[in-house]
Amino acid sequence: MPQLTLAGSNGARTLSLSPNTPRSTRRPPAATGAVDLRALHHEAEDTAGALAGLGNTTATSSAAAQSEGLAEAGQDDAASGSKAEVKRQLRGDAGTSTEGKAEGKVPRGLPSNKRSRSPEGGGVAGDSKRQKNAYEIKGKIATADDAARADDDPPLDQLMRLLKAEHAASAERGECVVYWMRMEDMRVEDNTALSLAASKASELGLPVVGLFVLSPGDYKWHDRSARRIDFMLRNLRWCQQRLDALNIPLHLVTFDRRLTIPRRLVDEVFPSLRTSHVFANIEYEVDELRRDIAVVRRARERGIDVVCVHDRLAVPPGRVLSQQGKPMSVYSPWQRAWAKVLAANPELLEESPVPAGNDGRVRSHDVYAQLFDTAVPDAVEGFECENEDIMRECWPEGTDNAKELLDRFLRTAPRKSQLELVSPLRPGAEVDLKRSRVAGYQDGRNRVDADNSSRLSPYLASGVISARMVLNAARGGKRELQSGRDTGVGMWVQEVAWRDFYNHVMAIWPRVSMGRPFLEKFADVQWEVNEEHLQAWKDGMTGFPIVDAAMRACKARGWMENRVRMVAASFLVKSLMLDWRLGERHFMQSFVDGDLAANNGGWQWTASTGTDPQPYFRIFNTLTQSEKCDPNGDYIRYWVPELRGLRGKAVHDPSRHLPSGEFRKLGYPAPIVDHKTSRERALFRYKHVGEKEA
Repeated sequence: MPQLTLAGSNGARTLSLSPNTPRSTRRPPAATGAVDLRALHHEAEDTAGALAGLGNTTATSSAAAQSEGLAEAGQDDAASGSKAEVKRQLRGDAGTSTEGKAEGKVPRGLPSNKRSRSPEGGGVAGDSKRQKNAYEIKGKIATADDAARADDDPPLDQLMRLLKAEHAASAERGECVVYWMRMEDMRVEDNTALSLAASKASELGLPVVGLFVLSPGDYKWHDRSARRIDFMLRNLRWCQQRLDALNIPLHLVTFDRRLTIPRRLVDEVFPSLRTSHVFANIEYEVDELRRDIAVVRRARERGIDVVCVHDRLAVPPGRVLSQQGKPMSVYSPWQRAWAKVLAANPELLEESPVPAGNDGRVRSHDVYAQLFDTAVPDAVEGFECENEDIMRECWPEGTDNAKELLDRFLRTAPRKSQLELVSPLRPGAEVDLKRSRVAGYQDGRNRVDADNSSRLSPYLASGVISARMVLNAARGGKRELQSGRDTGVGMWVQEVAWRDFYNHVMAIWPRVSMGRPFLEKFADVQWEVNEEHLQAWKDGMTGFPIVDAAMRACKARGWMENRVRMVAASFLVKSLMLDWRLGERHFMQSFVDGDLAANNGGWQWTASTGTDPQPYFRIFNTLTQSEKCDPNGDYIRYWVPELRGLRGKAVHDPSRHLPSGEFRKLGYPAPIVDHKTSRERALFRYKHVGEKEA
């Protein structure tokens, strides 16, 4: 996730986000074949963090990638010089180096002193003085050129070429086959990589060993929420118990510095496990893909075969194409093509078998026996969950609970009491196929006054249940999968398809996981800088009841329904005119179902900057949305207790429907913006990108 930084200068506050060149100097993306220092990302030894002034590093920053690449060179090539030399090169000082100097060239692998992007502007509604931007400070928002280069040759394509071209067929047998579990495939059932690892182990007559890597530095850099990490640990513990029943041990390692993971896995962990075969499911984010590229390359140089496979989605990226054979960025035609792919390739929904398990003798192996005693920690330092008990109640761990949630969604009627802070599996659900939540999903999906949604998003995001499992359940034993808008089941399947869609977008156009808008024409929209408004939005104190109810629900249970996510997001972007990346980051740091592809896709849709976005001139009327999604005000009254005594239209807009004296007695804030004025401001700034109204 992009990290945004508020910077002050000469009394003026400026929020610098994306380093864009002024229009008069904007250049086309760099030609293919140019040195892409970002590609060095995960091959780097993370010594760069020890260098003065560098701190954290990231794949989405040229400066970070440069430091990582140079640090790696410093480790593996004595000729590259000392850390002091690295710092000198990063400053852009020529020093005494003469390589390439005669013709004004820059040594290969080093940054040019020429800047293609100016650090001023970047969509900031402030003064025009040069300001350090978030990209330079933290490296989380790439330049347009860097993003274009990533789009030209996406990391997923690089990984797939590598897997195809460099298969280590000559890998030795080893003593075990490793299944490398990720935080997005936390299940034993229908797990592609685990199933393939078990098959390979059976072929070689070896045991399977599970591996999981904890990385607090990675979680911090990618804005993981404490709730997401708590949910991960609880499900990891659940998986460990299921694996133990199959005589499969789970080995846990912790590497705080995420950029050291490839080296330490290949040089330390794999040898310690005496393995020559590793299987893993693919993650589609830029950083994770580059990590896997580095692992595959390094491992195969050492005779270890690492196999990465598709698992997360119903249809892997690259399989849904237009009639011209090109990827699509508009959802409706994409979804129709997605449905055709599934119909023509039923094997895509076939579920992988649960492994048969290891021979019990593995428990006496001189290396693997002790792994059965591995303890999954209760928390990760820096990610302690403050309301752990509530999270356990609201989001019980394990695939069995996920399947029960799915069954209730498909077979039981909605209950108003379930909008409260309670377990989704609370007793009392009434089986009624005609009135089931999925049967009424066409309308129910837009309501928040009952448990109309499936509430499966945390389980899908963490891979506790697979997309194949939920789609097969939706088929109900029938051959055809409904995916049209004319039935509740079909409408819900479309929601599952949205998840595939945004992952495809992220894999094909990696710019979206680099802090860039998909539509660069909106990169210079002028955003406001108002910390008070941002905090009021986060705290649910905006004076707009439906927004405040949603944000307070987010704060209490780490989740909110999709409709109010859209309402709250639209309010931040279009009404407060605050950059969508601020909201994107807050949701990731708050939600138990934090998922980059879905979160980014939703925010860019709302901000009109993404694929198939909401048109910029279509701005949610918060009051109208409130009356539609919570007609009786039940949701608002529960989450905003100051308004519990109100009925009718007053609960949606108390400041207008109550006498001023009565309104003040509520102890509820007045609206922090005027809807009409804020709407006009948003329309102007989107229509006149780069300008601010007089």
